[in-house]
Amino acid sequence: MPEGDTIHRIARSLHAALAGTRVRRFELRGRAAPRAERPRSGATVTGVEARGKHLLIAFDDGVVLHTHLGLHGSWHLYRRDDRWKRPGTQARVILEVDGGTTAVCFAPSLVETTRGAQRPRLVDDLGPDLCGDDPDLDDALARLARLDPATELGVALLDQRVAAGIGNVYKSEVCFACRVDPFTPVGALDPKLPRTLLETACRLLRANLTTGRRRTVDGGLAVYGRARRPCRRCGTPIRTRRQGEGARSTYWCPTCQPARRAPASRRSESTPTTANAATDQTKPTSPAARTSTDATNAGTPTRTPRRK
Repeated sequence: MPEGDTIHRIARSLHAALAGTRVRRFELRGRAAPRAERPRSGATVTGVEARGKHLLIAFDDGVVLHTHLGLHGSWHLYRRDDRWKRPGTQARVILEVDGGTTAVCFAPSLVETTRGAQRPRLVDDLGPDLCGDDPDLDDALARLARLDPATELGVALLDQRVAAGIGNVYKSEVCFACRVDPFTPVGALDPKLPRTLLETACRLLRANLTTGRRRTVDGGLAVYGRARRPCRRCGTPIRTRRQGEGARSTYWCPTCQPARRAPASRRSESTPTTANAATDQTKPTSPAARTSTDATNAGTPTRTPRRK
């Protein structure tokens, strides 16, 4: 599933096409459309930016368009008279600007607009964006420390309130790079490891901001989508298991990432907040779909345990 690096690439593409242009047509479709704020005709697009897996388009009259693409959404850019690549019935946002460019958002999981001092609540709740130039890792570490110590590491990494941008692919790849079992409770981690994990996630995400084919090691990905195939480091078959409330697939090498459980004193303080499938999957799930700059998907918000 496309993650923070992909959404940043989408934002860069949309910004290059739309920033500084005037709105000729702005159409919202869906049940909430009649009540939504809209930029005035002739308003100028001031910028497009990504916040984790969320995308924001700002206009000079104070309106901000917020989209989250979810599992099936995509943004496309078209020139005048181009044929759309998806059915018009799936279009939720149509933004036409001077010069003949039209940006269309198909089948997103969320579309909303705000005006002035209002801000999208989901964006305000996000942790530091690990795709950014200088994310506040101290803030992310403080947010991580507020999670239930029984929360599994893989679930914690997907929590966008801790740090924004990590999705299912990077969750597995970061744990492999740091040689840690993704099912380890966060309360059992070595005190220095959380910062290393976040620094590694930041490095891997930023390394893929300008490439269409995601790579975390020579040859592609280390573990994600490689169930039963030999580990690139030691040759042990990669394993996969469902993890968390959303039953997301997690990949790991049992030799390079040996299991570690919380000390008894920590386990007695709280009960686990996530559940895993009892057995490993017999077939590897497919890797994240390859995406292009004009039509890409973003991950859905991850359901996570409540903080204490």
